[in-house]
Amino acid sequence: MTPEEQKEIRARQKSRAIVTGLILGGLVLLFYAITIVKLGAQ
Repeated sequence: MTPEEQKEIRARQKSRAIVTGLILGGLVLLFYAITIVKLGAQ
C-alpha cells in the first residue's frame, strides 16, 4: 500500500469519525430536550 493510499484511508476514517461524533452529539441533545419537555409537563 502506497503512502498516498494510506493518507486517503486515514482521511476517510477521520471524516467518518467526525460524522459519527456529530450524530452521537445530536442524539444526546435530542434526549436531553425530550427529558426537559417531559419534566416540564408534570
